[in-house]
Amino acid sequence: MKCKLIEGTKENLKTTVENLGVRGKMDLKPVIDTVQDVIDDIKTNGDEALIRYTEKFDGVKLTPEAMRVTDEEIEEAIASVDPGLLAVMRRAEANIRKFHEQQKEEGFMMDVYSGGKIGVKVRPITTAGIYVPGGTAPLPSTVLMDVIPASVAGVKRIVFATPPRKDGTIAPVILAAASIAGATEIYKMGGAQAIAAMAYGTQTIPRVDKICGPGNIYVNTAKRLVYGQVDIDMFAGPSEILIIADKTANPEYVAADMLSQAEHDKLASAIVLTDSRELAEKVLEASDRRSEQAERRQILEASLRDYCAIIVCDSLDTAVAFSEEIAPEHLELCVADPEALSEKINNCGAMFLGDYSPEPLGDYFAGPNHTLPTSGTARFFSPLNTGDFYKKMSVINYNRESLEQVYKDVGAFADSEGLTCHAAAVRARFEDN
Repeated sequence: MKCKLIEGTKENLKTTVENLGVRGKMDLKPVIDTVQDVIDDIKTNGDEALIRYTEKFDGVKLTPEAMRVTDEEIEEAIASVDPGLLAVMRRAEANIRKFHEQQKEEGFMMDVYSGGKIGVKVRPITTAGIYVPGGTAPLPSTVLMDVIPASVAGVKRIVFATPPRKDGTIAPVILAAASIAGATEIYKMGGAQAIAAMAYGTQTIPRVDKICGPGNIYVNTAKRLVYGQVDIDMFAGPSEILIIADKTANPEYVAADMLSQAEHDKLASAIVLTDSRELAEKVLEASDRRSEQAERRQILEASLRDYCAIIVCDSLDTAVAFSEEIAPEHLELCVADPEALSEKINNCGAMFLGDYSPEPLGDYFAGPNHTLPTSGTARFFSPLNTGDFYKKMSVINYNRESLEQVYKDVGAFADSEGLTCHAAAVRARFEDN
């Protein structure tokens, strides 16, 4: 079950990263045609197609009315969840909300040219679609992370979708989390069909402005294909963790944190970069021992074998270079001075500094969002945040005096592009009389 122990140098950096296979795990070619057929069917047949796919893929036949979760179902779900867990979820909700409230945006207006004004108005999108997968276990933490930023931004209609269970219900903990987070309506639907329904609308499902949330390759392919019809958060792939550790790191902590991500699924990756061979060997032993005792042992076995590695580097600078090339979803800095090392990092979804900031703290409770860019996209994508649920409108408000100062410049610029009617539109206000 052991993961690979390899040597890493700046010279073999790109080759080593490619050989790790942490990129390109989302091969869309085999599923694009299937997903496009689902999208086209939903566009044409609406509820009828959505009900048909729900029966086919989830094994549940619902009526259009039964697709929407009722207030009574939500109340029953909350009542059935362990009170201790509800209390934890509410504390997590408070932390997440407080963090995302710091990300609120306001517009601005600035004065130009004798009384003219220009600026930006910020408005929340009208309707957000939040998708949370079913999978092997309910993920109430993801519900909180994806719904709360929309709520904080002031989105009035937050449409939440998740696949039903075989008995036609949704896991109570998911319904409780959606209610706590601020979802305004909840639907029993999953897969590519749910993404299509939210993107185009059906007789029952409202059309949304943006779709956020994780999912399998079919869900993510659907998000790619409807992008442009709606906005999406990011192109998410399998979970990743990268840990930079020096000789001061505790190998048991490092190994435990590796497995915390490797247990997500067989495509998850966990990589350790260290300048200490002694630490590398201890982490290798600890990860193998711990994985043998884990409940999700079969998943760990595949993940450790295929997408995990411990890389011995000649220096921490080389480790940073590897990390920057990989651009990991989660980056832990288990080194003597993590704050200093963090100043060298530009590419990651979230950083965890020191021995007592383990990645699961961010997954569940700390406050920053755990919906993060994967597969190297942290080079240009950011974590899901409050700003993702705003749109911005430019404002131009000149008066006669301010336009008079610049209209000749505008006309000259328009003439240079051969757009004479553009030029005439500004000159008409001063030269036609």
